[in-house]
Amino acid sequence: MTVPITAQIHREGKWFIAFCPEFPEAKGETQEECIESLKASIQLLLEDRREDARQNLPAGSELVDIS
Repeated sequence: MTVPITAQIHREGKWFIAFCPEFPEAKGETQEECIESLKASIQLLLEDRREDARQNLPAGSELVDIS
């Protein structure tokens, strides 16, 4: 499954700011740096939530990769 993720990007002074409503915002000195920062932020958030899910998995349940 591929889920498209879109971001709003704008400039504030020397920084580009990227924002996805579902994820934390990111910034960078170039638009490319800003987008890479946002991608890294999304990946870290998903990994953190996945680990939380593993630690709190109810007995008899399993996590299944659906990507």
